[in-house]
Amino acid sequence: MLQQALRVSGRSAVPLIKWMERWAERAAACPSVSSRKAVKTLKEMPGPSVASFAWDLFAKRGLSRLHELQVKGLHQYGPMWKASFGPILTVHVADPALVEQVLRQEGQHPMRSDLSSWKDYRKLRGHHCGLLTSEGEEWQAVRSLLGKHMLRPKAVEAYDKPLNNVVTDLLAKIRHCRGPQGLVSDIASELYRFGLEGISYVLFETRIGCLDPVVPEETERFIKSVNTMFVMTLLTMAMPSWLNWLFRKPWNVFCQCWDYMFDFAKGHIDQRVAADAEKLARGEKVEGRYITYFLSQTGMPMKTVYSNVTELLLAGVDTISSTMSWSLYELSRHPEVQAALRKEVLSVLDGRKIPEAADVARMPLLKATVKEVLRLYPVIPANARVITERDIQVGGYLIPKNTLITLCHYATSRDPAVFPNPHAFQPHRWFNKDQAHHPYASVPFGVGKRSCIGRRIAELELYLALSRILIEFDVKPDPEGVSVKPKTRTLLVPKNVINLQFIER
Repeated sequence: MLQQALRVSGRSAVPLIKWMERWAERAAACPSVSSRKAVKTLKEMPGPSVASFAWDLFAKRGLSRLHELQVKGLHQYGPMWKASFGPILTVHVADPALVEQVLRQEGQHPMRSDLSSWKDYRKLRGHHCGLLTSEGEEWQAVRSLLGKHMLRPKAVEAYDKPLNNVVTDLLAKIRHCRGPQGLVSDIASELYRFGLEGISYVLFETRIGCLDPVVPEETERFIKSVNTMFVMTLLTMAMPSWLNWLFRKPWNVFCQCWDYMFDFAKGHIDQRVAADAEKLARGEKVEGRYITYFLSQTGMPMKTVYSNVTELLLAGVDTISSTMSWSLYELSRHPEVQAALRKEVLSVLDGRKIPEAADVARMPLLKATVKEVLRLYPVIPANARVITERDIQVGGYLIPKNTLITLCHYATSRDPAVFPNPHAFQPHRWFNKDQAHHPYASVPFGVGKRSCIGRRIAELELYLALSRILIEFDVKPDPEGVSVKPKTRTLLVPKNVINLQFIER
């Protein structure tokens, strides 16, 4: 009511409103002395019993429905609740202001979830940790190094030409795969190969044949290993580590997948390093823009290079393939948005066929489309933090240090109290300044130091691919009208195959 009254009084009230909102958020994050007396403990926090949560997870196939359980928890218990997942007690946070409170108290070296099974595997095999599994100063050193080459806009723009080459091959692959009525079955699998080809070039400056008419066997095996590893991650983390020795199959499959992923990355790294060494021996100049080159020039142990590149490889593929799949799926079902987006792209290109990185700044609808897709289908439906330095207060509760806190991004981005008509695909909602959303309501790439290191490269690849597909094709839905829902596989992915028609323009 206060905001409405102030809005009527004129634009001069807007700064006051924003100041009051910031003041209220700070007050929530830093309670007064009197309010500290009323701080509650974890014992007082609501949540399901161990038995009922286990029933939701295992008897009802809840591991693939973890994103839905977030929404259920929010409706049943409110914006904060606790639950035990195997040996782990987790505090769930499903309110943008409370998510902000957690992230503003994460400390100098923020820690994601423990990823205990990933670390156990590395310890077992004698591998080093990479950017996703390392912590503290070790993580900070690698993060700072990679940030120079993966987060600075000018550095990222240099990848537009090689990424456009990969997009050209994607367009050819779509044409090759089309059946009657231009139908491409299981477009997500083709986009997965596209994502792997793109990130491989960024990491190795090498094409690995993902978009060839016949995909190399080792590449297909890598893709299957990534898919299986993410499924096994949920199982291995849900069980105490000692159970892995009693029920060995999930753990053994998990390790076999990681073995192949490390071997795959190591083979490509060694090949590039050897090629560079030969050039040096011939007195030739060696330089490159690929990430392996930058890492290898630092003098860090090769085991550290292997681990970081392996983790970046698997992290980058799903971001591209999943977001592309959902984008094309929603655009096919909303032809009016697709037409407006195509018009924007053609207007900016002004007769050119291939966009560049600099063009994207003049494509607000393209950016809003990707933003809306990531709101509806965040690649990581729930992020996590473990505050190791001190106890913190969130939402009136005292959270002891070393407690796993799950940030329920899927629930916050689908909350009708935050986004009106939350299940609808409406890219233009991001243009409506009268319905400003809390900045932490949809954060698909994370926030702060632990945000996605490859965000800018992934976004550039998405923008280039989507704009060029729309220039070449009208994208239409599956003639059978199959509706596709998401499922959790550690990441959020389509539950069933996405079939789309690609009609030549």
